[in-house]
Amino acid sequence: MSATFVPHKDRGTRPAEGRTLPPAPRRKRAAKALHFLTFGVPGLAVYVAFVLIPITMMIRTSFTNRNPAKPPTKWVGLENYTQVLQDTDFTGALKNTVIVTVIVTVGANVLGLAIAQLLDRSGWLYNVLRSVFFTPVVLSSVVVSVMWQAILADDGLLNSTLRGLGIAHPPGWLSDPDLALYSVAFIITWQVLGFCVVVYLAGLAGVPTELMEAAEVDGAGRLARFRHVTWPMLAPAVTINTVMLLITGFKAYDQIQVITNGGPGNGTTSTIAFQVVQTTFTGNHIGYGAAMATLMLVIVALLSVLALRFLQRREAAL
Repeated sequence: MSATFVPHKDRGTRPAEGRTLPPAPRRKRAAKALHFLTFGVPGLAVYVAFVLIPITMMIRTSFTNRNPAKPPTKWVGLENYTQVLQDTDFTGALKNTVIVTVIVTVGANVLGLAIAQLLDRSGWLYNVLRSVFFTPVVLSSVVVSVMWQAILADDGLLNSTLRGLGIAHPPGWLSDPDLALYSVAFIITWQVLGFCVVVYLAGLAGVPTELMEAAEVDGAGRLARFRHVTWPMLAPAVTINTVMLLITGFKAYDQIQVITNGGPGNGTTSTIAFQVVQTTFTGNHIGYGAAMATLMLVIVALLSVLALRFLQRREAAL
């Protein structure tokens, strides 16, 4: 007669007398709640305090005639927006902002990709050159503006060099109304170029060497390999750079303030951000300036969303 063996249950797994373990889903929910309270709430609080609340206050102020020099503050509804849309200074600033944004977005993308292609090699020299190209990105916009102002001034380094080469009347890069805006756009492009180079270098590093070798074996030339292999793989990098450059162009202010102060002339290089600051803090028209800033926010948000959706669809198509 054989005895049946019954395995002894592990006593360590038995709950204490009078206690029951919570179900697994409940423990998971508790862990997620604790994780959110630890990491999510502080970040959300900072976002609400420094982004959502200021934006809400700005939008609310845009419907008033707030002016510290002319109290009291009254609710004026859409009057500020109506005046802004008819304001030639604002429409001129909007036109200048669009020009700067287009130049910065296209120029930095094209030059950044070209330079990244040249620097996509191993060696200490290329590492040094990558650092050199990225240096302007970490510099203050004020420092960059002062440096380029000294270079592009009428008696600056560039014009002095041109005179030494025999050009008696070099261009007024910052004093000529026809050139000043493009000079400022060039300076902004120069400063953000390093960011685009780094993003494109990261994208190039993700291109599988097997695909490049297979295309080369199939007889594809350098241009064909770039068009059919490299360019589709760089779609995410193009998306990142384009959206970031759109935002950079629309919020251009430091360079305008330091280099041209909106001139030469009347608003020749004035951008929306520059116009908002001048109206709000110099003119004390806080309600009117808040309306300008709100319109700027709406324009930037719409352009960013449209560009992001278009480029993401392009990524999926490629």
